[in-house]
Amino acid sequence: MNSSEALVREVLVHGPISRTDLAQRLDLSAPSLTRLARPYLEHGVFRELDDVVDGSRGRPQRPLDITPDLTRFVGVKITGDAAFGVVTTMRAEVLDEQVLPLEGASPEAVAARVAGLVEILVGRTGGRSVHAIGVCLGGNVLDERLVTRAPFLGWRDVDLATTLERLTGLRTVVANDVVALAAAHQWFGLARNVADFAVVTIGAGVGYALVSADRLVLHPDTGLGLAGHLPLGDAGPICDRGHRGCTSVLASIPGMLGQYELATGRAVGYDELLDEAASGREPAVAIVTAASRALGQLLALVSSLAMTTTIVLGGDGIALWQRFSDPALDVVAHGRDPDASPLDLRVDPMGFGAWARGAAAIAIQASLGRLAAR
Repeated sequence: MNSSEALVREVLVHGPISRTDLAQRLDLSAPSLTRLARPYLEHGVFRELDDVVDGSRGRPQRPLDITPDLTRFVGVKITGDAAFGVVTTMRAEVLDEQVLPLEGASPEAVAARVAGLVEILVGRTGGRSVHAIGVCLGGNVLDERLVTRAPFLGWRDVDLATTLERLTGLRTVVANDVVALAAAHQWFGLARNVADFAVVTIGAGVGYALVSADRLVLHPDTGLGLAGHLPLGDAGPICDRGHRGCTSVLASIPGMLGQYELATGRAVGYDELLDEAASGREPAVAIVTAASRALGQLLALVSSLAMTTTIVLGGDGIALWQRFSDPALDVVAHGRDPDASPLDLRVDPMGFGAWARGAAAIAIQASLGRLAAR
């Protein structure tokens, strides 16, 4: 990140912020900060607020902030059967949302549906311009453009960004969904101002992302779902990849529902499974308890191996934690060294809305260097 992008980030994440504090955060002299900020003020990216008196310095300060109505961003989360979209402000505040079912899993069909969703959302911005689109999905993404693998759609090497840019006329960035969610929490969410934290998600799969020293940790294998197949024991059911007792088969929504159907011959929905467990009915109690304990094992492993004490827990299966966290907390307590720092668990209740907001956040981050050119 260059100096200009770092400046925009600081004002975006921490504004309104005084020039003195901003210069200290960026290790810049006052003249250098003035020079760096000038084009952003001239183009309306920044605005100066009314003078406030800083008692420690005894002189007025004119804080800088992002212009709130400067532009809009669209974020889209693609699942196996739907596209969830939001329109956000520069700070990823959700202004509107829309869901469209997919009409096919081919890249062409999905891209056309996403473009239609974007058209609907752009039409609801009240005349405000949309600067860029962010798209996230469960899979591996290269250079914020190429989906190298998305198993739930059957995709290999799909240049989704280029296709959507052609269909919408808007710059598009693509990311793994857990990476996007971590980016949103890092800048605008539950881990804002936290330099080291992890994100763990439960839902259609089990996901994991890590921020270390204020940087999102990325790797060519990011998006392959490796955390979802950590072996948690020699017992337990077998997942579709042949792993016995892995995180995904125990704690994901499909894994839990598949176990219930295998045991009873009856298919149920996720909420119904949790309701049956809450009512004390077997085998729902055993399945949900095992899922919660598996989640606890994963949290203990993440905190110990990544050496982080802050974990953001989210995803569309978050109701497991909200209703049955006690078994997980018991495992966490017994699975970590007793002298280890206390674990700070922060729960994101947004579900699919959080994923789409995360997609918007990656579009915002990718746009920092372009804003002064508006």
